[in-house]
Order: sequence, then C-alpha cells, then structure tokens
Amino acid sequence: MRTVGVPTGTLWLREPDEDDGLLPLVQDVVDIEDFADSGDVADIADVARDAGEWPVIAWLLNAHLALDPGSGKVYAFDADEETVRELHTDVSSLVQVTLRFQRLLEEFTFSGDDSDEEADFARLDGEVARIRREVSGIDPLPFQDDETVWWVVGEEIAAGQRFQGDSPGGRSLYG
Repeated sequence: MRTVGVPTGTLWLREPDEDDGLLPLVQDVVDIEDFADSGDVADIADVARDAGEWPVIAWLLNAHLALDPGSGKVYAFDADEETVRELHTDVSSLVQVTLRFQRLLEEFTFSGDDSDEEADFARLDGEVARIRREVSGIDPLPFQDDETVWWVVGEEIAAGQRFQGDSPGGRSLYG
C-alpha cells in the first residue's frame, strides 16, 4: 500500500519488521480469544480461529486493520472493545475511503468569516455525507452504521478536528 501512495494522515500503515520484513500478525498484536464472543461478524468463530495468521496492515483510530488473505476483506480489531468487524470488502475500498477523506482534509477551505462559520461546517458535513454515500454505493461496509471506525473519522472531520495546521482548512480554523 505504501507503493501506491496511500495517504497516512488518517490511516497509519504498519511497518514491516526490520528483521524479516513481514507485517505483524493479528495474534501478535491482540489476544484473539478476547474476540470470540464479539457479535459484529456473522460467523465470528471462524473469523477468530483463522484471524491469528492474518497480517495487520494498518491502524485506524483504536483499531488494528487486518487483511484476510483468503477473502481479501479488511477487518477492524478493536482491542479496547474486544470487537471485530468487517470494515472493507477489499483493500481497494480501504484505499478509496482513505484517499477521499485525505483529499477533503487537504482541499476544504473555510470562508474565514466568523459569521459564516455555521454555513462552513454545514458545507463540510455535506462533503462528509457525500463521501459516505459514494463509498457506500461501491462498498457498504465502511459506513454500514454509526459505530464503524470510518463513521467516527467522518464525524471528527465534520467537526473540524482532523485538519492539519498547514492545510487550507487548518489555516482558516487555527489561524
């Protein structure tokens, strides 16, 4: 994913091990048995049994993202909540969501007029909603409900929390 240029402003890609060049496995970063009672995946027993050998490809909010090499799906393992969820039907969906949100963070500008602040945030919220609609038309998993990690990231963006100070949005928000 590094070679295709996945933006890392929202998503943090896992680094391969310096010694063997491999990504960590799910069993190396979470206690997979903690997820056995999670109801977020239809057949969690199979996921929990097989997931230990999956590579962890990224970190998003408080979830480890792992790739099921058999199906190509991306799963989110939240160790704090002891839940696992299907997050993407494939890696290309992960890349698309990341690119769309990163582009919004890099290109959105606020008017800079305090009297237009409410309209600016309504416009920003509309852009987040547009991304959710467009992505959901291709892959329903990332925004299937308001508890997915991508939904939470979208809410943070809509609230102005993820803009970097050197972006147009960040400069207009933070001065």
